[in-house]
Amino acid sequence: MTTNLQETLQASLVDYLAIPTSAPRGSLIVLHAWWGLNNFIRSFCNRLAGEGFLVLAPDLYHGETANTIEEAQKLRSKLSRKVVEAELIQAMALLQARPDLARHSFGGIGFSLGAYWLLWLAEQLSVRLTASVLFYGARNGDYSRSSSAFLGHFAEQDDYVSAASVKKLQKALVSSGKQVSFHTYPGTSHWFFESDRPDAYRAGAADLAWQRTVSFLQSHLLISE
Repeated sequence: MTTNLQETLQASLVDYLAIPTSAPRGSLIVLHAWWGLNNFIRSFCNRLAGEGFLVLAPDLYHGETANTIEEAQKLRSKLSRKVVEAELIQAMALLQARPDLARHSFGGIGFSLGAYWLLWLAEQLSVRLTASVLFYGARNGDYSRSSSAFLGHFAEQDDYVSAASVKKLQKALVSSGKQVSFHTYPGTSHWFFESDRPDAYRAGAADLAWQRTVSFLQSHLLISE
């Protein structure tokens, strides 16, 4: 399976693919933060592949990455909504159209900017996500027709995502009948999970968020018989 899939994806707009050594237990799309598809995201995808998941990471910046907030703001400002929407739909279609993945459930993980876009994906009827993991990102929307369960990891002190916006999102998801589990991590700020952001990274909170993420994905990304 892996050779044809890898060739197909690498010939597309998708920039990173992590493949488990054994038959995948489910398929994931991972959406990067405003830093871009950097080494942290690649390493994160590899960790997920080590847990048995096939992982696909689109590059919304098409090869560019940022190290500073100013650089990240500039890259984000150049994004075209129509282009991002089309690329994300194409990335999911590549996974879902593969006959060898037909028995898979599909999930997603998004960091900050990526969490915003993952929530957009969860709204789309053409994308059958069953599990969505959000890292410090929120978005207003209508999730009543989404098929996804939601896990959220949020910082206690966040200059980019307010507690009010997180509560509003949680309320919207719960009122839509979705399974929702949101966690706020004491003593953390935005990017607390990302080990390449030393000012924000908190190892204890990151380890707990990782454990919760893997458990959640194992529960919701099932291979049908």
